[in-house]
Amino acid sequence: MKKQRGIFEKDPGSDIWWVRFTGADGRYHREKAGTWTAASNLLTKRKNEALQGKKLPEMLRRRSVLFSELAEDAIKYVEREYSRPEDDVARLELLKTKFPGCADAITPSDVLNVLDALTDERDWSASSRNHHHNLLSLSYRLGILNGKVKESPVRGLKRKTENNSRVRFLTPDEEKKLREAIRGNSIWSEHEPELTLALHTGLRRSSMYVCLVWENIDLLGCTLTIPRTKNGDPITLPLNNDAMQALRVFRSRGDGTGRVVRNAAGATLLCNAHWFVPAVRAAGIKNFRWHDVRHTYASRLRQTGTPLGNIAELLGHKGLAMSRRYAHLSISNLHEAVSRISISTPVAPSEDSATQKETSIQ
Repeated sequence: MKKQRGIFEKDPGSDIWWVRFTGADGRYHREKAGTWTAASNLLTKRKNEALQGKKLPEMLRRRSVLFSELAEDAIKYVEREYSRPEDDVARLELLKTKFPGCADAITPSDVLNVLDALTDERDWSASSRNHHHNLLSLSYRLGILNGKVKESPVRGLKRKTENNSRVRFLTPDEEKKLREAIRGNSIWSEHEPELTLALHTGLRRSSMYVCLVWENIDLLGCTLTIPRTKNGDPITLPLNNDAMQALRVFRSRGDGTGRVVRNAAGATLLCNAHWFVPAVRAAGIKNFRWHDVRHTYASRLRQTGTPLGNIAELLGHKGLAMSRRYAHLSISNLHEAVSRISISTPVAPSEDSATQKETSIQ
């Protein structure tokens, strides 16, 4: 096969040939042709079109946009609009490495293959997979809005069904073991007030580490306010003695302004993975994540007889649907309720017992 200027393999050895030429606009262009013969014919055609002053088809005239550029636009959007962008930025950085080519060249099949591979490789839950699915969708939605791509390969792809009924909470014995593990490590011990505050307020991680500032805490009234929660609404929570004690520790580490949660050196904290995960492991506690501390808060409220409506309000839920997962935890109170019916309305005897009574009388 003879060499011809303007014809090349983008990936040596692939036997897929491309052409390079100067269009009527005076700019260099590259176009995929396929076989070498097709490339030779295409190059001749493009040169003749350039000599005649013909414009290239719109698809060829449009600048090729890499997916990484769409992801960068999405990162800027997330950093600007999200209250806690760190996790989603990390997810977008991962997706950039998995889709290195042109955004227009990515197909729905490519998206599914990458998400499936990552799910298997990293043992993702349905929620984790859907987070990445949503960020792919966001990247293309912004790309379409900015005129960088025409359509999204994510559109029409179904997300995985999530199991939101999971309720994992610390038992008193597990909490004791966890606190002992934290206190037994010189690095982890300064973080125990974070666990206490979370257990007695039910705050989400982003709300506690990022959104909670001293300006929104009323120490006299024993309340704290998060101006904007995950669902976009503000929430004001009452503080019990344990939560107040944790806040006093944080107050001693700063000047009473800015973010509340600080380490012993006074530096603000954005996450807790560096101490919480190893502490849980050291305590021998299985299948327990930080978000389960929030479940623990709600579960303990329910076990003490707190109505679901109050729990929904304390958790910042817009309705009772999310809070109903804790309904079964107050079964002892329900036993008490049905026992009242038994006292006021005697149970009707069965036919067998009635027959036995008649026999005994005879």
